Amino acid sequence: MSSLEAILTRRPVAATIRMVVPAGQARPAPPVGPALGQYRLNLMTFCKEFNARTQNYKPETPMSVLLTAYKDNTFEFIVKTPSVTWYLKKAAGIESGSGKPGHQVVATLSLKHIYEIAKIKQSDPYCQYMPLESVCKSIISTARTMGIEVKKELD
Repeated sequence: MSSLEAILTRRPVAATIRMVVPAGQARPAPPVGPALGQYRLNLMTFCKEFNARTQNYKPETPMSVLLTAYKDNTFEFIVKTPSVTWYLKKAAGIESGSGKPGHQVVATLSLKHIYEIAKIKQSDPYCQYMPLESVCKSIISTARTMGIEVKKELD
């Protein structure tokens, strides 16, 4: 059922649940089990559907999930791509950002890296209608706050 149909049928919403689940590894254990169990949602249905939707990602990739639980014990969910910070850390090959952003540079990336991340993030529902240039500017800002320098080309 699409979100438009849900609005038109006015199903009462029990909760909106946000989770981060590793790609292809949803199981009825935490964080999935306790989050969905309290609303009496079918855990195995969620796990099978989530794992099918995320099978193209590397295992352990943290996927953001926005799940809407309805009072009739049904649900629907949206899987978003991993966070920009996760992509930046992977591209830069670092574990964490700078403790002193603006003063200490922990890594350097090229605009090509930023462009590739922006193309991936543009598939997210909230970035779909944003121009690629705007998505790139946002990613560059995030990189700066992490202490990652962005150059036109790497030396």
